[in-house]
Amino acid sequence: MRKFDTKVQHLKYKVLRETARLAWDDRLTENLLDIPKMIVSGNKPTMRCCVYKERAILGERVKLAMGGDKQNPNVIEVIEIACDECPMGGYEVTNACRGCLAHRCEDVCRFGAITFDDNHVAHIDKAKCKSCGACSKVCPYTAIINRRRPCESACKIKAISMNENMAAAIDNSKCIACGACVYQCPFGAISDKSYILDAIDVIKKSRGNTEYKVFAVVAPSISSQFTYARLGQVISGLKALGFHTVVEAALGADMVALAESKELAEKGFLTSSCCPAFVSYIEKAFPALVPYISHNLSPMAQIAKYIKEHEAPCKVVFIGPCTAKKAEVKKDSVSPYVDVALTFEELQALFDSRDIDITALPEDILDNASYFGRIFARSGGLSDAVAQALKEQDITGFELKNCACDGIEECRTALFKKSKNLLDANFIEGMACVGGCIGGAGCLTHGEKNKAEVDKYGSEALEKTITDAVSLLPNHK
Repeated sequence: MRKFDTKVQHLKYKVLRETARLAWDDRLTENLLDIPKMIVSGNKPTMRCCVYKERAILGERVKLAMGGDKQNPNVIEVIEIACDECPMGGYEVTNACRGCLAHRCEDVCRFGAITFDDNHVAHIDKAKCKSCGACSKVCPYTAIINRRRPCESACKIKAISMNENMAAAIDNSKCIACGACVYQCPFGAISDKSYILDAIDVIKKSRGNTEYKVFAVVAPSISSQFTYARLGQVISGLKALGFHTVVEAALGADMVALAESKELAEKGFLTSSCCPAFVSYIEKAFPALVPYISHNLSPMAQIAKYIKEHEAPCKVVFIGPCTAKKAEVKKDSVSPYVDVALTFEELQALFDSRDIDITALPEDILDNASYFGRIFARSGGLSDAVAQALKEQDITGFELKNCACDGIEECRTALFKKSKNLLDANFIEGMACVGGCIGGAGCLTHGEKNKAEVDKYGSEALEKTITDAVSLLPNHK
């Protein structure tokens, strides 16, 4: 069975699995140095130049599996020793250069970076080049190419540059922890910190949910993951891990939709607050628009808040596709409600660290959210839910004009237009990942089929309206 899109994901998973396996048995401290040898045994390299470098990199991965650099506030880190296989980068002249007479590349360069040798072949002075790309556009032979590193190309907010060692460096003042670079790095040299040990600790200290109850809050995008099993079996697997019960974050989405629609009608303009990477992007790149961010908690935090208020004493572990959720959990407004945030990658590692074959388990039930709460997982779903909430609450005299942004580039365009009073919309749904949450870096799989799976999952909801779903919550105000 194929569980991951890439071998990089599989390698990351193996480190997480072995780290978790030792943690369950209280053997991690004395055996953590053995993990690299468990994964890379023998003397023949399988990924790098030699087994010693492979194991050194795996040692760094083990550190990330244990929470990473405590001095670095970012949940995304670069494994510098693993970042050495990419081309130097920047614009380069290839052997397709014919030494033409026109010299359009030289003429268009405003920085004097292009010269010609005795054979009339163009050369680019990297010290003068500003990477504007003008030369590449005018070359009739497309002989000038931009060797951008995959992480740089993936980071649409330009938070990644190269340091003095020509390794990737992340500008924390720009980074929104979306994890696009994590998924796109072909060598896995950029990764998200894991809090899998914290989740194990929470479960173990509950003493079988007798000291306190441990709730798993699962993102609706789970419906598109673990495709080798049925969703009900995944729910059974979570309980086999030691969770008291499993609650849909989609129910929190229902609660948010009702509250956000009221806030929107009252204020006349809002940006959504569901995607933590999108919120972070506004705060860092468009600070003047911060007052327009919805004051509602994200669906994850909203349902966790409800659980903490009505099921104390308890702990809440969120499981979803998002690396930025790990950063959100650290916020003062969220940390009282969510104790740990994990990804689907980490959940798979947890299952296998306990040798839980979810395909052999009976199906359990997960049904406590509406269709509209569940479709928050894909781009456009939030806007659909807000429209439905306006209708259900009979909020008249307000016309929703939504702008659903699919990916951070569309978010940037919408926010820029709003900053210049050029946006013909009164609600911006911001999703940093292309496709929405189903495109999150912590997903096991990515693809268009995931949207169909989420829509199918939504259609299976017993509660067809948002109001019906929320009304089932005891003591909900």
